Amino acid sequence: MDNMEYKGTTTIGLVCDRGVILASEKRATMGHFIASKDAKKIYQIDDKVAMTTAGSVGDAQRLVKWMQVESRLYKMRREETMTVRGTVTLLANILNANRYYPYFVQLLVGGVDKNGPNLYSLDAIGGLIEEKKAVSTGSGSPVAYGVLEDRYAERMPIDEGVELAIRALHNAMKRDSASGDGIEVIKITPEGYILVEEAEIKRIRDTLT
Repeated sequence: MDNMEYKGTTTIGLVCDRGVILASEKRATMGHFIASKDAKKIYQIDDKVAMTTAGSVGDAQRLVKWMQVESRLYKMRREETMTVRGTVTLLANILNANRYYPYFVQLLVGGVDKNGPNLYSLDAIGGLIEEKKAVSTGSGSPVAYGVLEDRYAERMPIDEGVELAIRALHNAMKRDSASGDGIEVIKITPEGYILVEEAEIKRIRDTLT
């Protein structure tokens, strides 16, 4: 039954001056039941590529493992890293090939490659959109979009992007019962993949009303 699966909810992606921000809250639900308060919704796919997941956690985790393997194989065969566009094209093809038995997911894929920062959103049947600014998925996304559309600026410094992502999630968590229980934020820059420390997230949240 669909309502008995673990569900992931609000995720956010931002394109910043020299990189990409991916962020999510940590609550997973089964219907109206809070099944987990420490659910992982951001996964590293390659050195400078990551994916956020909303929807069925089991489906998302299978796709994550699939893409991690494909990225490693590509690097071994080509002796170079797959581009972000190449990663999402492969992922879109996988989703589209399973459209009659779909993976119940909404995905964001972001990273930095030789072409600079890149961010894409994908639906359950492989629909692919290149996101140039800010994007949110999941049940808390309407609230998150209100904050993002009000405060996002093109080419904003990446640390300002971190603060904006936290602000948007903080507000979504106050209004959406399926979102809550902490925040995870990832910065991806030409220098690498960086997990924002919980102490820094708490410091920023403490400044919010």
